[in-house]
Amino acid sequence: MANNVKQIWASGKAVVNGWLAIPSGFSAEVMAQCGFDSVTVDMQHGVQDYQSMVQCFQAMQAHPVTPMVRVPWNEPGIIGKVLDGGAYGVICPMINTKQEAENFVSYCKYPPRGTRSNGPIRAGLYGSSSGYQSTANEETLCLPMMETRTAVENMESILDVEGIAGVYVGPSDLGFSYGLVPKLDREEPEIMKIYEKLIKECGKRGINPGIHCSGPAGAAKAINMGFKLVTLLNDSGILATGAKSWIAETRKNSNGKA
Repeated sequence: MANNVKQIWASGKAVVNGWLAIPSGFSAEVMAQCGFDSVTVDMQHGVQDYQSMVQCFQAMQAHPVTPMVRVPWNEPGIIGKVLDGGAYGVICPMINTKQEAENFVSYCKYPPRGTRSNGPIRAGLYGSSSGYQSTANEETLCLPMMETRTAVENMESILDVEGIAGVYVGPSDLGFSYGLVPKLDREEPEIMKIYEKLIKECGKRGINPGIHCSGPAGAAKAINMGFKLVTLLNDSGILATGAKSWIAETRKNSNGKA
């Protein structure tokens, strides 16, 4: 099992990531054909559960996208289960300390590095004959989310944790924790300073910073700043953006008849 996200990072490029909030194999299949490098099922704030995650993975399997998941919380049961279900990367919310990052890695990795239980029902394609276990620790990516003031204060110690592939910024919660309005594409000087430091510290350690964006302008800006994974909003947001824009254009050009 080679992880395409790792290969893109090794080539020095940034990963363009899709985000699935809609619990549908069909919409996952549509998104998987659009040119994303990876596609993440959102089990935290999306309307997804474990069954819909598996359906999304099955629907995307025919396409060359790396399947990832944002889990609801840093808890070993669900983390092991999404990996068994075929996730190649796990994004975990609200990692605020080195210890929480250590715990997250241990839940993701098989012994001796971690404490993940063996039983990769989908990921290993039914058993150990595929050799899944021998490469899983190396190929499955741990991406703790950095989205609070506490996490920023503990930035270096979190980034030092062995086994993380990078970090994923939640700009909405991050701004919120500094008393700012929760939104995705941020421009406040104090937040930009955090981003610059994060990119620099990740670079020193050879790991990859990722960030949640609200569209192509913010994503391109983030890549040009040095982020190595950008998410272009979620499927429901893209759907709403497209629909609103087309409706507005229709009304505007129909001379008041609509």
